[in-house]
Amino acid sequence: MSDTPIPPRVAPARYTTAPGIDDIEALARDAFAQIPPELARHVEGVVIRVVDFPDEETIELMELESPFDLLGLYHGISLDNKSVGHTPSDVDMIFLYRRPLLDYWCETDEDLTHLIRHVLIHEIGHHFGLSDDDMDAIDAGTD
Repeated sequence: MSDTPIPPRVAPARYTTAPGIDDIEALARDAFAQIPPELARHVEGVVIRVVDFPDEETIELMELESPFDLLGLYHGISLDNKSVGHTPSDVDMIFLYRRPLLDYWCETDEDLTHLIRHVLIHEIGHHFGLSDDDMDAIDAGTD
């Protein structure tokens, strides 16, 4: 056992009102800061944006029954589809949808920090070219 002291765990934020966009962005920044550097360097330049809901175009494209059906979305060209000479025509973005996240949080009583981290990592997985099935298999292997 090491003599290095274990740093105190930061208590999770307690909200008396629904966290705003700035609060969700701060939680997402904290979650992103915990990504191992060898992975984070491949996500450099990806913009993380928090908005209340997906836009109408996304709702139609994803064939959502409700705007609450989507917690996050990667928008861009995944690394496995980029060539060495790829010239980006648009910025890769990860959207986190505040209202659906808060709705899910209230329904499940899951820790909000954990939920945002999970959704962010899931969307980063899409940046790496992983499918939902790939990520489900990875999640199943870590349980």
